[in-house]
Amino acid sequence: MIAEIKAIATRSSSTLLEDSLGVAALFALLFAGLSLPSLF
Repeated sequence: MIAEIKAIATRSSSTLLEDSLGVAALFALLFAGLSLPSLF
């Protein structure tokens, strides 16, 4: 199982950083959207 994950990570290393930045951006937008109603 770990060997499969390592193989997938090495094959997709070029897009791994972009994907992780996209996930972080989505979580930031989700957090901001859920925090907005408490400000008003």
